[in-house]
Amino acid sequence: MEQRERDILAMERRGFSSPGAKERAVREELGLAPVRYYQLVNALLDDPRALEHDPVTVNRLRRVRDARRGER
Repeated sequence: MEQRERDILAMERRGFSSPGAKERAVREELGLAPVRYYQLVNALLDDPRALEHDPVTVNRLRRVRDARRGER
């Protein structure tokens, strides 16, 4: 698993006071546009290496993604 992927999972573990704070941190700390960041997060959710590295975060995000898909 690459360092950037570990950094993305670490960002997802953090709590943010507002959505804007998270997007700002994504830009400043990871150097990514928020849209690209969320594309990478979504790809990580299907990566077995990500699940092995951080099962709590990956499973939480999978539940959120599945719930959103169910709403559509």
